[in-house]
Amino acid sequence: MSTTSKHDVIERNIGLLIALVIAVVSVGGLVEIVPLFFQRSTTQPVTGLRPYTPLQLSGRDIYIREGCNNCHSQMIRPFRAETERYGHYSVAGEFVYDYPFLWGSKRTGPDLARVGLRYSDEWHRVHLMNPRDLVPESNMPAYPWLDRTPLDAAALPSKLKALRTLGVPYSDEDIAKARESVNDRTEMEALIAYLQGLGTVLRNVR
Repeated sequence: MSTTSKHDVIERNIGLLIALVIAVVSVGGLVEIVPLFFQRSTTQPVTGLRPYTPLQLSGRDIYIREGCNNCHSQMIRPFRAETERYGHYSVAGEFVYDYPFLWGSKRTGPDLARVGLRYSDEWHRVHLMNPRDLVPESNMPAYPWLDRTPLDAAALPSKLKALRTLGVPYSDEDIAKARESVNDRTEMEALIAYLQGLGTVLRNVR
């Protein structure tokens, strides 16, 4: 059978064409992705990186729940315009304890990869209560209910245990004290704690 005839058979058989496309894409993806699992720079935490505290972990869940990552990226690309504006470019070692990771370059709002400690807790509270009080042109919605919603910590021990099975170094003591450590905290406080930790490990690196 000639090459032309083979192509004709593939092009006329939609099921075969789909199967071959999936096979080619799968092999190509594996060739690009699998080596990353064995590179130290993508699997080892950067110096000074610590797992999220129970409060920060709860804040991260709220951040995802409220869709903050749909508008705010957490990835600074290694280009001059990016690093001059936001700081050191993002490296995989900063996010080895993130499940799921939140990398993304879409920016409806500012990048938050290095937002930690740039502003005070009070600044973040006011911004979340009504963003336009601080940034008049902002189109971000307000989140006032977070300030009056008690943090639900019932699932925290289970979350820490699950993350430990994935390689996050939580101790038995961390898990045992997780609920107690967030007593009487609000969802607003948890979200702010998460934001204040973003990018702090590399914040002084240029």
